Amino acid sequence: MYKYFIVILILLAVWTFFIEPNILTITSFNVKNKDLKGLKVVFVGDFHVKPNQRKNLIKVVNKINDQHPDLILCTGDFVSGRKEKNTLPIEEISKELSKLKSKYGFYTVLGNHDWWQDGEKIGHELEKHGIIVLGNENKIININGKKLYIAGVEDLSTRYIDLGKALNKTSSPTILLTHSPDVFPFISKQENQELTKKVDLTLAGHTHGGQVRIPFVGPLIVPSDYGKKYANGLITENGKQMFVTKGIGTSILPVRFNCMPEIVVINFI
Repeated sequence: MYKYFIVILILLAVWTFFIEPNILTITSFNVKNKDLKGLKVVFVGDFHVKPNQRKNLIKVVNKINDQHPDLILCTGDFVSGRKEKNTLPIEEISKELSKLKSKYGFYTVLGNHDWWQDGEKIGHELEKHGIIVLGNENKIININGKKLYIAGVEDLSTRYIDLGKALNKTSSPTILLTHSPDVFPFISKQENQELTKKVDLTLAGHTHGGQVRIPFVGPLIVPSDYGKKYANGLITENGKQMFVTKGIGTSILPVRFNCMPEIVVINFI
């Protein structure tokens, strides 16, 4: 009996450390919006590219391109850890991400890991390679004669969030990018509706879905002040919708269990 227990532990360790973190899944959902009908958005976050993961990043880029996105959106954390020695250099990450193909471009915000290292440098390198970085601001995309606003706020834990500035002069449809899902209560609160009524969809990351999810229990640890509430998936509050991605990479420990990395495909219908 003891031998079987040891074998199970070994198999579990192999799965959580070496197999599941490298299984890249596609999660799709539909959003009804007549102004954006037919638009396909690929949403990603939390790359956390470690020094030995260039091949994995190339695989991610190819997988995104295989979806033939019209627009690519991201919620940050391109690098891993607090120090540059813990990550693939942002110059190399940006170079690989520049190979992504989409009709309307690639828009992102930065995450806490990005700012822990050097947010200014990371933002500069991304923009040098054609990736538009948003910090308490918005951009307009013209889609078949319709305006789509992409707004982005700064990281909640390392910067100052200014929703008013981020949403200045926007109108519906607007997609809001935030690294942390803990911004969502500000969006969904009834008393903030005058400011946030123009936000049709919020996209967030940061939680990684918990990375380790126990069947019938859920994620063990979620880096959110709201516990498991915003761990991952599509969440609706007061008529507002947010999707939280489980992300692509890992943080703290390089493990995943019952929480596979994902690329999210959003189809507007």
